Amino acid sequence: MRSVIKNRQIVEDRWQAVGDDDEPPTGPLIVSLARWRRERAELLARGGPLGVRLPNTADVAELVADLALLDLVALEFPKFSDGRAYSQARLLRERHGYRGEIRAVGDVLRDQLFFMARCGFDAFEARADRGLEDALAAFDDFSASYQPAADQPLPLYRRGR
Repeated sequence: MRSVIKNRQIVEDRWQAVGDDDEPPTGPLIVSLARWRRERAELLARGGPLGVRLPNTADVAELVADLALLDLVALEFPKFSDGRAYSQARLLRERHGYRGEIRAVGDVLRDQLFFMARCGFDAFEARADRGLEDALAAFDDFSASYQPAADQPLPLYRRGR
């Protein structure tokens, strides 16, 4: 079983991502947005934890009505230089109040993890050619953040430091 970083710890990944035409296995399941749209009722009827993989080109508003039904939203980084998923994560956390897992998937690199966490991500699938132990150290790169964000709504000057 592969591992991911979740809540700043390396843990076994219990989620299974399935293709649009694959038979869904038992257990926690991640499906594409297209499959969610097509098979929403059937997926909900199977029971168990459910997640949707959202391309960074999609509007998060498409999922707002269903957020209470989803345990996980996986946001795609097709390449490290495409940061649209940062905005998606902030919208999910700050505007729509989503409290489930927001997972970064795709071209996820160590240098981005600290900033992804600031935007609301709490789980990370590192790229296959990268080690999780090294990536985990990214959370200690900075000791303080000045600006408010999803992980700390108060700016530094309001925190009484």
